[in-house]
Amino acid sequence: MTERARLVVITGMSGAGRSLAGKALEDLGYFVIDNLPASLIAPAVKQADLGGDPRRRRLAVAVDTRGGLSFADLEEVLARLEADGVPSTVLFLDADEEVLIKRFEESRRPHPVEAATLGESIARERAALQDLRGRADVVVDTSERTVPDLRRALADIFSSELPLRPLRVAVNSFGFKHGVPRVVDLLFDVRFLPNPFWDPALRPLTGHDEAVRANVLALPDSAAFLERVEALLQFLLPRYVAEGKTYLTIGVGCTGGRHRSVVMAEELGRWLGEQAVEATVRHRDLER
Repeated sequence: MTERARLVVITGMSGAGRSLAGKALEDLGYFVIDNLPASLIAPAVKQADLGGDPRRRRLAVAVDTRGGLSFADLEEVLARLEADGVPSTVLFLDADEEVLIKRFEESRRPHPVEAATLGESIARERAALQDLRGRADVVVDTSERTVPDLRRALADIFSSELPLRPLRVAVNSFGFKHGVPRVVDLLFDVRFLPNPFWDPALRPLTGHDEAVRANVLALPDSAAFLERVEALLQFLLPRYVAEGKTYLTIGVGCTGGRHRSVVMAEELGRWLGEQAVEATVRHRDLER
């Protein structure tokens, strides 16, 4: 039996990196079509199914406000494809407003949504895409990602082995004083633990250093926290898989993002690995 086409829909905020995402997927072997109206997605998938080139059965289409993107139209198309047995993944690229403004000002390109100011254009587009963002299977915030970092993240998510790995978990530590991550499914606040920052011997170190790790994990509340979070994940993960979720982001935050959250994120990543769950651990604010 011939393998059906696999579809990735690339969408999101203008300036958030859709073009870069398309190039990254091309490098992974996807046939990428840019600026495709939702009404033409099904014909493109059909052509990929009927075509003799197996490389075109890994199809990625970029859809955005330039093509009059409608959430209702896209949802209808994807529902029909799913009923026809075509698997699809919606990738939504996002970024903070300040970052988007800076990118448009540097590129000197007009925003596709017309408004009196650039900020208003971004706000209108965000409102129009709100439902689509909520429906997305994978949301990637590119605000603080370099181009190589974005490529690595997409390679991890959309590797050729994706069908064999139904759920991938990203555990990200961060500091609340630097802002809560825009993309997070589950968020845990570990500021209830004593802060190693106030110990002069530990302040210059990070959660990667054994002295800090031992200090944090020696606390009874640390063990109690990990026990309860692990029990919650044991309950949630199989249910996410049953619902078809392919990517889960866990945020672990402390004040500065350099001590407590780093230790706890590493512990959760280690535990997930022991459960045969593929997990990556990233520390957003470790170098701040």
